[in-house]
Amino acid sequence: MRKTIGLIGTVAALGALGGCTHTKASGFGNRNAPNEFAVTRSPPLVIPPDFSLRPPQPGAPRPQEANPSAQALAAMFGGPVRTTPGQQGLIDTAGGAPETGIRSVAGSPATNVVDKGTATKDIVAAPAGNGGNTTATTPQ
Repeated sequence: MRKTIGLIGTVAALGALGGCTHTKASGFGNRNAPNEFAVTRSPPLVIPPDFSLRPPQPGAPRPQEANPSAQALAAMFGGPVRTTPGQQGLIDTAGGAPETGIRSVAGSPATNVVDKGTATKDIVAAPAGNGGNTTATTPQ
């Protein structure tokens, strides 16, 4: 009985695979489809109108590319930022633009910070626990 079921399953699988040849030829995986790159025309090459351009020197840096370190510094610390009139009004109301080097000064030891007291320092310095030895009381 098992051999008969296996034989019927094999014949059904071969029949199903035999039916796939028609779909492959008609469109599913068809290799005779039109070429999408051949549809558009390539524009003709033109000579630039300015003949006084000098060819680049071999090994010279490209003028349109910026220095990667300058790009990184501009991304981290910002550069001149264009503001909208609404943003400029908000800045003027708040007291003007901040100092330009504020990001490099914010973490220095000479920066004045608010003293939050010993209780906050103790909470921050406490070791992490699983909460198994904690208790809660409600005042009466």
